[in-house]
Amino acid sequence: MSTPDTDDAEAPPATGTGPEAVARPPWRRWLRVLPLVALVLVSVALLASGVTHWFSLERLLASRAWALGVVEEDRLRAILVTALVYVGTVVVSVPVSVFMTMLCGFLFGTVTGALVAIASATTGAVIVFSIGRTAAGEVLLRHTGARLNRLAAGFRRDAFSYVLFLRLLPLFPFWMTNLGPAIFGVRLRTFALATLLGISPGGFIYAATGARIETVVAAHQEARSACLDAGDRDCDTALSLRAVITPELVATLLALGVLALAPVVVRKLRARG
Repeated sequence: MSTPDTDDAEAPPATGTGPEAVARPPWRRWLRVLPLVALVLVSVALLASGVTHWFSLERLLASRAWALGVVEEDRLRAILVTALVYVGTVVVSVPVSVFMTMLCGFLFGTVTGALVAIASATTGAVIVFSIGRTAAGEVLLRHTGARLNRLAAGFRRDAFSYVLFLRLLPLFPFWMTNLGPAIFGVRLRTFALATLLGISPGGFIYAATGARIETVVAAHQEARSACLDAGDRDCDTALSLRAVITPELVATLLALGVLALAPVVVRKLRARG
């Protein structure tokens, strides 16, 4: 798979070696890292506060009548507020993207919900990427060894395929796939396009699951009843996202991820031949 940027050499963040950069005090360069440090601190504080407990299927189901009433009252406002919350969770790296995508599907239906989720997740990712590239890319690549720089150069050569692969697989933290390409100097448009395409399959799948949340609830209740009939004592397990992230879903996304890496494999085979 290719991208409009593939034929152009992707350059790492500016290293700032000109006369003006030489005259710049070292503390000015490190000052650029502060926005990223601030994001990390906010993220750690939110995680320590237990904010993720508010993003659970149990809470959604408990307040679903109220939530649907808000959407019915003013659908456009509900979409905007949900999108802003989604973007915010991505920017501060709170790991609730799957829940937020399902929430979008539940509130607005599969298609609209998926589009809102994909747009929001991409926007948040681009914000984090931009902060990371400005703040950390130059500093880290300047102060690390040749091995990391060679790895960064290799990543940039096939940046679109690599980012697409990382986005398709739900095995890596979202913040990692935002900051890694930023540090390696991937171009913004390559990152944004690969992110948009890479999260789209999962976006529609999770939004569709959210749109049929009542079916998920019924399946959960059926499993609980079967548990009780079997004589088990611990049958009150809360409904969680594990109930909707099935092995089949992971296998599908994994297959798409492998397909995304096909151009990289072909290029390496040709180079050896």
